[in-house]
Amino acid sequence: MPNSLCRSCGAPLVTTFVDLGLTPLANAFIRPDQSHVTEPRYPLHAFVCDQCFLVQVEEFAGPEEIFTHYVYFSSYSNTWLDHCARYVEKIVPRLGLTSGSRIVEIASNDGALLRFFQQSGLDVLGIEPASNVAQVAIDRGVPTKVAFFNLSLALQLREMFAADLIVANNVLAHVPALNDFIAGLKALLAPRGTITIEFPHLARLISERQFDSIYHEHFSYFSLKSVEPALSRHGLALYDVEELPVHGGSLRLYVTHSDRSLPVSSKVEQLRLAEREAGLAQIETYRQYASVPPAVKRDVISFLNEARRDGKRVVGYGAAAKGNTLLNYCGVGSDHLDYVVDRNPHKQGLLLPGTHYPVYGIERIFETKPDYIFVLAWNLRDEILQALAEVRRWHARFVIPIPRLEVL
Repeated sequence: MPNSLCRSCGAPLVTTFVDLGLTPLANAFIRPDQSHVTEPRYPLHAFVCDQCFLVQVEEFAGPEEIFTHYVYFSSYSNTWLDHCARYVEKIVPRLGLTSGSRIVEIASNDGALLRFFQQSGLDVLGIEPASNVAQVAIDRGVPTKVAFFNLSLALQLREMFAADLIVANNVLAHVPALNDFIAGLKALLAPRGTITIEFPHLARLISERQFDSIYHEHFSYFSLKSVEPALSRHGLALYDVEELPVHGGSLRLYVTHSDRSLPVSSKVEQLRLAEREAGLAQIETYRQYASVPPAVKRDVISFLNEARRDGKRVVGYGAAAKGNTLLNYCGVGSDHLDYVVDRNPHKQGLLLPGTHYPVYGIERIFETKPDYIFVLAWNLRDEILQALAEVRRWHARFVIPIPRLEVL
């Protein structure tokens, strides 16, 4: 990415945050009959902007390649469904939303969140570029437009309506044309409307060694420090923020038009201060992070090699993108894990990108009774440990690789 410019402020990118080598696209699962085909691998090298402190990776594969057919479906995570239900219960009364209000969710996936709004009698529209995922939402009765969100689409929609609430959960990181996207949010928002934006918090990625959250479809990694100027540039202002436990620690921003002059919650300044104290306004904090992945790799490979020497069977839980980053970066070989399981039937029967581990349903664990379950989707550890409580009957143990390797 040398000689490239920051996708937010346009400054030259010269400082490495972390270099994870060459990896395949994290969600580019392959069919078993394609296992002999050499997959394309791209540099997974994250830089930090010295001016606005946005961490970002280069765009090797565009959104059209990554997101038009997708294997992630929101409804297969109970943790996420609970999160959505609580959000709707809170936001409807807070914003005074009624049957006449218009709610738009960008990157609405299979409609998991919007269904909760529908149960409250509210008018919704999902915007989702992955046609296979959007069709699931449509079949469930969730109005969904199959498209990428940008300023052009926002202006088309604005001719028909303005949105009282725009929900943008875990999508900002997926947008290479960041300024165009934010300009679209501004254009579609009603004069007294609110945008809520959720994304994994860079501060947690740094402090909890979550480097496996970096993969090619996540073009950017945000802190409050880096996102506020990007919003302000387009006439949007933050008036409240929440810290959330989902996805390893996320932020939820409450955003409106800059000229609306809403009172700003004290939590905004508290978080600004916390980020400053964590060093997020100092370039040296980012430079130091390069030492984290090698340390995690040593622990992971050491455990897996020891388990193999002892004749123990190890399987992976969660065919997650973050797991694919971890496996490929660490160089986990074909003899380290027996297989991987996942609740999502759209991933079952396929092979993981790069490592080519086969993906099965969860029942496979109870059929084969492995000694260790290596939790690749560590952000769902509580949900997974609860779902697999029965494995204790044959004394199986769980391995959590992030932030530090634990055997439970």
